[in-house]
Amino acid sequence: MTAQDTTWAPLARVLDTAVARRAFPGAVVAIGRHDTVLYLHAFGHLDYEHGRPVRATTVYDLASLTKVVGLTTAMMQLVEEHRVALDTPAVRYVPAFHDSTITVRELLTHSSGLPAWKPFWQRVHSREEMFALVDAEPLEQPPGTRMVYSDLGAMVMTQIVERVSGERLDRYLQARLFRPLGMRTTRYLPPASWRSRIAPTEMDTTYRHRLVHGEVHDENAASMGGISGHAGLFSTAPDLARFAQMMLSCFSDAPRTTHDARIVECETVQAFTAVQRPGFSSRALGWDTPSEGSSAGTRLLPGAFGHTGFTGTSIWIDPAQDLFVILLTNRVYPTRENHQILDVRRAVADTAVRVASSHR
Repeated sequence: MTAQDTTWAPLARVLDTAVARRAFPGAVVAIGRHDTVLYLHAFGHLDYEHGRPVRATTVYDLASLTKVVGLTTAMMQLVEEHRVALDTPAVRYVPAFHDSTITVRELLTHSSGLPAWKPFWQRVHSREEMFALVDAEPLEQPPGTRMVYSDLGAMVMTQIVERVSGERLDRYLQARLFRPLGMRTTRYLPPASWRSRIAPTEMDTTYRHRLVHGEVHDENAASMGGISGHAGLFSTAPDLARFAQMMLSCFSDAPRTTHDARIVECETVQAFTAVQRPGFSSRALGWDTPSEGSSAGTRLLPGAFGHTGFTGTSIWIDPAQDLFVILLTNRVYPTRENHQILDVRRAVADTAVRVASSHR
């Protein structure tokens, strides 16, 4: 056993126990600081049937991590370039959007009044049809009066990015984020050659009526051809560690490199990751922050920010402790009715902070 294995044995026990209890078939965890990865390890298997082990480079469907890693980063860049203004009504950028008052900031903080989700996949066959339904969907409450986490709001923001940039979201992110940051195994629509490296998600019994493997799990995103701001990205823990380190470097005393500066400026990162309306909700711009009972656990400090994904993924970044915690699983395999991930996420976050703080 290496020194690293000994140090991180408490976290390994958490994940070994989760696999044994069938919280998920397997997982990859990455813990690190702005300049180093402290622990990167794979646990379990890709599924419960064939016994193929998970590797540190296993590719997972990120689900709603797409919102923060992809969509929010694109919004940060466009705001920074003065091509999008946070307090401008979204209709300025998406003329077909039915409401003339909802601002970009309200979309980013999930306070727009739009519904959380609608099964539009039952009615559409293209991105254009999906956007038309989203743009016409009535509000459930007045903007700014309640926080409701909304996939529909993310689909409106997808249109903003594409209309302002003139590029489809996947091409924009490849050119402006993934390629510059060296995230070589992060993308929409993973090719067939990746299939053996991708963890299967769910045995779909309602939409596709087959195993979903190597294609986006989210039904609405699937009906859009797999490319949306609310879901669709696939990635690996090492790639997400690069992303987390880029974000963390904005809070470090160490000078930023020219390479990092090409992604987004630190002032923008700091603005987007700060709580927008304390006492109203825990939301930053795109990102969430720790709250009671959340996947952040109890040991992350004020100023931390993160997000989760329905398929069993999560990322938390704590500038005050110079720490990131990434957990990738396929907890929806073979069914989404398995909810053990909720306790596992909290245990992983708490254990990671405890171990990291005792071995600085």
